[in-house]
Amino acid sequence: MNHFLCLNGGKSLEFLNLANNQLSEVIPDCWLKWPTLSFVSLENNNLSGVIPPTLGSLSSLGTLNLCNNKLSGSLPASLSNLTSLEILQLGRNELFGRIPQWVGQLSSLGILHLGFNKFDGNIPHELCGLTTIQILVLAHNNLTGNIPKCFDKFNVLSGKGNTSSGRIFTLSVLGTDLLGSASLVTKGREEEYSTILRLVMILDLSSNKLSGHIPNELMSLQNLQSLNLSRNQLTGKIPNKIGDMKFLESFDISLNQLSGKFPMSLSRLNFLSSFNVSYNDLTGSIPSSTQLQGFDESSFYGNKLCGDPVSKRCRMEVPDARDQEEGDNGSSGRNWGLLISILCGFGAGFWLVMAPLVINTSWRTKYFTVLISVWYMFCDVIHKYCCKKFPSEQVISN
Repeated sequence: MNHFLCLNGGKSLEFLNLANNQLSEVIPDCWLKWPTLSFVSLENNNLSGVIPPTLGSLSSLGTLNLCNNKLSGSLPASLSNLTSLEILQLGRNELFGRIPQWVGQLSSLGILHLGFNKFDGNIPHELCGLTTIQILVLAHNNLTGNIPKCFDKFNVLSGKGNTSSGRIFTLSVLGTDLLGSASLVTKGREEEYSTILRLVMILDLSSNKLSGHIPNELMSLQNLQSLNLSRNQLTGKIPNKIGDMKFLESFDISLNQLSGKFPMSLSRLNFLSSFNVSYNDLTGSIPSSTQLQGFDESSFYGNKLCGDPVSKRCRMEVPDARDQEEGDNGSSGRNWGLLISILCGFGAGFWLVMAPLVINTSWRTKYFTVLISVWYMFCDVIHKYCCKKFPSEQVISN
């Protein structure tokens, strides 16, 4: 490989695919001789050493795939120059260090696969600048800290961007094989994607040391098909708006420390085909839906759940005595408030009428004169009505 790359030059070569061979040793650092390359794939080999810095000189590079090798070291800063990069796959190597902040400046990225390495530290918030991202895999590293709340800025995953008009798959016009492939974990198993790679929407942060709550902002990623947060140290509850992720097919939050009850909105996820919440501290009943009741009981192990499909039946919930007392007190407080309002209104109306009558003699005289007149009118009407309805009987003598 060193002989091929360094002794030869390819001033007009655009595509270099040496994937799925038995190439070994280090990747040569002579990429300056290949300035027109837009596609480089060296995946599935036995390459070792570090990522050569001169790869950052390929200003037209749109795809770089070095997955499944034995590469080590940190990411060279020179890769920040690859502003046209749309696909960056470095998964399944032995890379270490922190994920550089400059990765978030590669604003054209649609696929970023850094999984199955030894990266540590927090997930940099700068990754939120990847607005066109469709596949983000950071699984199986040593990442710590919270999941960034700004992931809702992923426009394509949230439905704010249009994948068909993006640049990410421009290479496919010359053949779908030029996209290469990606080995991704979805629906509980590892799958190899190639021809349909452009249709996949995945966020995989599994098998790290992430802590804190699941951000509500993740629920805005309505185009997401697979969400894997399993094998972390996440706490708190499942966000209530999980049902907004209407295209979700695979959902895995197993082996965390999540608690609370299932959100009822889970029953709105009509496309679920893989579901795993096992080994958390979830309680209560499982919402009724065709999808949830169709999963195996193993998807719910290690919790305190009841109802189908788990064997434990749910009992009718009886309100806690303290809650009942609080409810009664709240109801009593509302009743007293209503009664006080009525009494205040009655008192104000009464004295609004009576005060002038007590103070002013002429008003009092006119007031009672009017009342007497009304009374006589009422009696007169009653008298006429009774006389008309029951006239005097006429006696007819024989």
